[in-house]
Amino acid sequence: MVKIISYNVSDESAPLALAWAKRKNIEVKLVKETLNAETVKMAQGYDGVTASVNAPLDAAVYGELEAYGIRQIAQRSAGFDYYDLNAAKEHHLIISNVPSYSPESIAEFVVMQTLELVRKAAVIRQRVAEHDFRWQPVIRGKVLGEMTVGVIGTGRIGKETARIFKGFGAQVIGFDMYPSKEAEQYLTYKSSVAELLAEADIVTLHTPATKDNYHQFNAELFKQFKKGAYFINAARGSLVQTADLLAAIAEGQIAGAALDTYEGEIGLVPRDNRGKDLNDPLFDAILSNPHILYTPHIAYYTDTAIKNLMETGLEACLAVIETDDCPTRVN
Repeated sequence: MVKIISYNVSDESAPLALAWAKRKNIEVKLVKETLNAETVKMAQGYDGVTASVNAPLDAAVYGELEAYGIRQIAQRSAGFDYYDLNAAKEHHLIISNVPSYSPESIAEFVVMQTLELVRKAAVIRQRVAEHDFRWQPVIRGKVLGEMTVGVIGTGRIGKETARIFKGFGAQVIGFDMYPSKEAEQYLTYKSSVAELLAEADIVTLHTPATKDNYHQFNAELFKQFKKGAYFINAARGSLVQTADLLAAIAEGQIAGAALDTYEGEIGLVPRDNRGKDLNDPLFDAILSNPHILYTPHIAYYTDTAIKNLMETGLEACLAVIETDDCPTRVN
């Protein structure tokens, strides 16, 4: 019988993995531990590995897995930037991801956060809690359908986000190094990021993290935003130089931001930090800023996404075991 070990399995994901294993007549060992140089020993004797790595993977892991005869790591997320693809290739390991597990989940969350910002929801809730029920300009919102939304990155998630915004009647513009004909039914492409920023009342990011776009959104770029624009990041924290964003908000260049990811979130998310000192002044500044809506990397977090992440990762793992390849490999 084929044997797979699945790392980083939460209590809520375990029943989904076990149901898949029963349907496939495959033995799946579920462990809560993350895959690293210490826990990789647990993979000995198994045919395949699936994991949800959320920090740079120890270099020693690749060689250990090769020594065990394992030919892949099936990552259960779209992001695979924590893997050294060259090291994996040197040790004859296929790295795969889950490129699309529920674009709708993330797109809907982005639109929800945008509405929270433009309708001043946080201020309204605070005033209601204080029993201040006055109508004042500080809580007066904007009509989304009268705004221009700029979508940077028009893949599966960006395209779905554009579709929903267009449904509100908003003018949607986009930028992508590789424009999509399919996305053009929902948006109009601009020739550069600068051109998009000059027109957009709302800017939402949907690009992967690469070595080339680290801190792409910095002081220089924030100066190119339309004054008073809103900024949404449900992509990767490393895209944004957080200190520069905080400065742009303080100066009024950016009216507000919704951040579902933060560049220093490793070690903080997803963990219970109640009653603990976070030891991160930059993160504290985000959490205390009344113009920022922060959420702990949960835009994807729906029933549909959790099921698709687990099952697609296991399917990729099985495909490599049976065929030495899989359609979602990234190296």
